[in-house]
Amino acid sequence: MKHSISGRAMGMGGALVAALLLAGCNDNSYLPRDSRHWVALSPEIQSKMSEMGLSKASPILIRAYKKESELEVWKADNAGEYKLLKTFPICRWSGQLGPKKVEGDRQVPEGFYSITPQMMNPNSSFYLSFNVGYPNTFDRQLGRNGSNIMVHGACTSRGCFSMTDKQIADIYALARESFAGGQKAIQMHSFPFRFTPENLAKYRADDNLPFWKNLKEGADRFEVSKREVQVAACNGKYRFGSGAQDPNALCTNPAADDPISLAAREKAKKDEIRVAELSKAGHKALKRIYQDGDQHHSFKHTLHASVGTEDVSRAATVPQGISRVADVSQPDALDIGPVDVPAEKARGLNRQQLLALAHRERFAADPAASPASATAVAAISGAPNARTTPAQTVARPSGTPPAVQATALVAEEKKGEKPAFYERWLGSLSGLTASATGATESNPGTPAADLPTPPQRR
Repeated sequence: MKHSISGRAMGMGGALVAALLLAGCNDNSYLPRDSRHWVALSPEIQSKMSEMGLSKASPILIRAYKKESELEVWKADNAGEYKLLKTFPICRWSGQLGPKKVEGDRQVPEGFYSITPQMMNPNSSFYLSFNVGYPNTFDRQLGRNGSNIMVHGACTSRGCFSMTDKQIADIYALARESFAGGQKAIQMHSFPFRFTPENLAKYRADDNLPFWKNLKEGADRFEVSKREVQVAACNGKYRFGSGAQDPNALCTNPAADDPISLAAREKAKKDEIRVAELSKAGHKALKRIYQDGDQHHSFKHTLHASVGTEDVSRAATVPQGISRVADVSQPDALDIGPVDVPAEKARGLNRQQLLALAHRERFAADPAASPASATAVAAISGAPNARTTPAQTVARPSGTPPAVQATALVAEEKKGEKPAFYERWLGSLSGLTASATGATESNPGTPAADLPTPPQRR
């Protein structure tokens, strides 16, 4: 009987491989949608894990920073301590610094989230994706809503952390292998920025500062322990613990004076002293404004204004590693870049007024770079139905070099350097029996308690 079952399994595996080989790659040499989630970890990631003595089956933890546009993947060693495996530059995120509050606000959430196997989406229209778990208990306590907030590919965002297809293939595979190894949930920390004294001093007058300080309590605990943080939502405030303490008990019994709590408090005290020193030394309190989010500086791709096309996303060939750049990325929103304005000037302004202020502040020191046309100014100010062309975006005197414009495009790979997806997929056939690797919308499994419904196709 064993031989019969084994023979049938091998036959099925062979048939599947043959079908894939006959189907061939899609237009950008990636595996078809129904096979992408089986792609093995890239040689780069496997080599890094080997150097660090880490197992592909060990748990992972994700940390993301909007201002720096970076997503970190940490992996646990044999002792349960997390090591930084890789920092991925984020190709696109949308909105402003600050939490997500309502459906459609384009905000990327901030907080502590939990990703389970049921939230993995191998059939995503954005190459591969997984739901971050927004809204969590904390968000719901504050009446926040929204849905389908993902980490996905395609470099396009309307409230998600968007990576390139090559990046999400590795991140997805890391999560898949950890789930197969027994991890029940991946903790994700989503922050506005790295909680350095410099950032805290700079944005000390922001309305979100009390919330950010609450997030920093959990961030500090991870920094001093390098272990997963125990989190509870208590009447619209995060509470944190460690060890075997029941997270649900944190609301009535805050963390005791255990070594991690003491170390975290000491770190917080030193940071507060440094923030006070920076503030006293004349560091101005600022408000950071984006037209609509940002991307990592390594993805800044420039196009000459003389291209003469209205759709920047099609003004150049879509680079390898990205399946497409959709309209929701709003490439022209990257033109002005992030702008830090004096906090006192920004107080009480609505979104359109903030964007107009950012425009004035951004070009005050460089009048030649200021958009000359009313259409461009209206677009930066957030006026409805306004659209700019590359030629409209920047006006310069005749005889000067043409201006450049940032877009959501990225040329991160040279021709011939695509990951060997067939080779990587074939190397992952041994994991076909893992139970946590292929949840789909049609068969999502049983959602864990207090988690959002499985992701819709995206």
